Amino acid sequence: MAVRVLAVVALVAGLVVVPPAQAGSRGPQAVVSASGGTVTLAVTHGGRTVLRPSPVGITTERADLSSGLTPAGRSKRAIFERYRTTSGKKLDRTVRATETTYRFTSGANRLNLVVRESADGVAYRYELPQDTGAVTGEASAFVLPADSAAWLAKFRRDYENPFLRYTTGTAEQAEYMHPALFEVGGTFALITESDVDGRYSGGRLVHTGGGRFRLKLWDEKVAVSGALKTPWRTMIMGSLATVTESTLVDDLAPKSRVRDTTWIKPGPAVWTWLAGGRSVQQDLTRQKEFVDYAAARGWPYVVVDAGWYDDPNWRRTSFIPELVRYAEARRVGIHTWVRFSSVDTAEKRADYLPWLQKWGVRGLKIDFMDSDGQDRYRWYDEILPETARMRFLINFHGATLPHGIHRTWPHVMTTEAVHGAEKSSGLTTSHLTALPFTRNVVGGMDYTPGGFHRARANTDAGELALTVLYESGVQNLAGRPDSYDARPWARWYLEQAPAAWDETRLLSGRPTESVVMARRSDDRWFVGGAVAGEARVLDLPALGKGRWLVEVVRDGAAGLVKETHVTDGKLTIPVAKDGGFAALVCRPVRDTCARPTYGIPSTTVVTTPSQVSVQPGQTFEMTGTFTNTSAQPLYDVSFAPRVPSGWSTSGSARAFRVAPGESLSGRWTVAAGADPAGLTEVPAVARFQPHRFGSGVEAEKATRVHLWKPLPAGQSYVAGNDRSVEGRTLTTGGVRFGKGIGTTPADKVVELGPCTRFDATVGVDDEVDGRVDRAAGVGGSVMFVVVGDGRVLYESGLRRSVDPALPVSVDVSGVHSLTLRVTDGGDGTSLDHAVWGDARLTCRG
Repeated sequence: MAVRVLAVVALVAGLVVVPPAQAGSRGPQAVVSASGGTVTLAVTHGGRTVLRPSPVGITTERADLSSGLTPAGRSKRAIFERYRTTSGKKLDRTVRATETTYRFTSGANRLNLVVRESADGVAYRYELPQDTGAVTGEASAFVLPADSAAWLAKFRRDYENPFLRYTTGTAEQAEYMHPALFEVGGTFALITESDVDGRYSGGRLVHTGGGRFRLKLWDEKVAVSGALKTPWRTMIMGSLATVTESTLVDDLAPKSRVRDTTWIKPGPAVWTWLAGGRSVQQDLTRQKEFVDYAAARGWPYVVVDAGWYDDPNWRRTSFIPELVRYAEARRVGIHTWVRFSSVDTAEKRADYLPWLQKWGVRGLKIDFMDSDGQDRYRWYDEILPETARMRFLINFHGATLPHGIHRTWPHVMTTEAVHGAEKSSGLTTSHLTALPFTRNVVGGMDYTPGGFHRARANTDAGELALTVLYESGVQNLAGRPDSYDARPWARWYLEQAPAAWDETRLLSGRPTESVVMARRSDDRWFVGGAVAGEARVLDLPALGKGRWLVEVVRDGAAGLVKETHVTDGKLTIPVAKDGGFAALVCRPVRDTCARPTYGIPSTTVVTTPSQVSVQPGQTFEMTGTFTNTSAQPLYDVSFAPRVPSGWSTSGSARAFRVAPGESLSGRWTVAAGADPAGLTEVPAVARFQPHRFGSGVEAEKATRVHLWKPLPAGQSYVAGNDRSVEGRTLTTGGVRFGKGIGTTPADKVVELGPCTRFDATVGVDDEVDGRVDRAAGVGGSVMFVVVGDGRVLYESGLRRSVDPALPVSVDVSGVHSLTLRVTDGGDGTSLDHAVWGDARLTCRG
């Protein structure tokens, strides 16, 4: 990145007035004035005052820097930057701006007001050169004419409220979210913020009457140590096209902190939540079907949502490793949903994230942050570099707005912060046609379009248009495969659509009424149009001189239809009530703008055994069958187990050609390495060459291998800590145990060989007895569960501190992996000190 800096210094006493902006006479211009110890900022555009003189200033624990201010000088510099993003409205960006710093004093305290002007807006921030303690508030406000049109959304901590049309004077006196859009005499102004991080707190707008909106911080006190730079108070301003196409929020943000971005790949994803709910997230077969569907379309990702790790022992029992291997063999990456509370501390992240990285998960959908507080922004500051190092793509849900995060942390592909398709109400077509002019202006938006199988306010063509109108680095498509197959022209269009754009143009529209937008990828344009209300005709103007091939998908009498036009001028497209259209546009050098979709041929792999139990160094027999279930032949096929380092296997089955319906089988002897006891997987991998690809493709199915160390014949104690939670002798119901396991709610996993029975005595440890109200029955309460190979073998029911010791004897014949589980009884865990007394196994040796 190249930066040129030009500095000019001037000392001014009394009134301070900004000279015309160097960004160009057509751009907005800031006017800063100081009078009577207070400072205001106004913005003009095209000779009209859009933002009336509005207060600026900041207060801290030790200084009031909103009044008693004396001008102390001014300096100016020109900003010129170039940068490239991984996703967004356009990949290559150029920044030209003028930045003026106004210096003020108030006694011994200093305040710098930094104002940046560019062709598409004005932004300002405060700099406090000295440490003046915690910030207690800002005087910042935005004053607009009371008759201005306004498109606002009521404040909600996750930014998930719909946008409605008001006037500034009649809008309810309430709190509203960023961004907020206003129209003043034909000039539009979008108010938001940029460069918010753990140094500060997020803000929202409070309408105090008339056209005045003051800024309110989330935190009553923002902790500050040393000098401070606040976020940018940002006003994107100009025509509706200028506002919609602007990248100002990203332009104001710090440059990328990820040096190598070659691994960051935008693209569509099959999102499975609205396609099936929680049960589908726990169904490996269904998830593989989604992977197959994505692979056939050339879509690079599948998102597994909430529910996949409900099992407390998910690290050992989850199907995600198998799904990742299955998907990667088909050139599809797996993203997984993660609850914020699972990664809200460094310790939890260190325990959690390496598992997903080891499995090969490509992206994380992190949910339920639900705060604009400084502590939450500090969490963002921690997890963003960690996930970048681990090469996870990120989608933040239940989250704050993007404040330039896509520039600074380009692995953040999208954020929710929208009243989106998950909602069951409020998804009016007025709201849908407001989003391109409001929320989506400031950054990638995970609305999750494409849910054709759901009841909606818009038509099928209107829903298809949203996949172009809404920008998201990973476009999470919410439909079921059968809903796409039932709409072949929608499927055709979605197979073509990328998720990153070289150029974006607003062609026409007005918030809550209609929108037509074009986005270019290479030499093809994707155009989406949508309306709110009655049927009408939308214009699609020529996207440049010369002739164009235009393929339009719109609503027909019996479903979606596709029409093809060759034109050198404006095209008029009829749209249905609450409908729309999606168009693919290119030069007419071929019969269609569509490019071939190279899906992965369908295949199956079957292996036996599904699981096996062996000692380190022992061998086992493994068989497999690979079948070509596609309609095309496969070439250069090899089929063999892929074993861990230190293991060995015999031979490989090979075939030059496997015709449709034919199979290739193999039998192998696998020798386990000297690994410690535990669970591993050995996949049988078929590698083949599809006729149309220049590189190999893989398909696989794994055998689970339980490694166990031999136990002596007879009874052996399960290895445990032999002490209570507080380090005492294990005691429950007055019975003392020299051996066993003392634990709070947790899992203990034991890999078994030829064992037949597990025995123990269980209960709540007597060490909490003095802290229990026996009459009220309040105290430690737990449940003991014995699980064998994922199947519950025994449940104790609720055991309380007042209960006697309980003998347990469980048949474990044929079990490979035994889990001793303690769960909370429902009244908190502080007194849940559980005892597995004399926990022992009976084995054959």
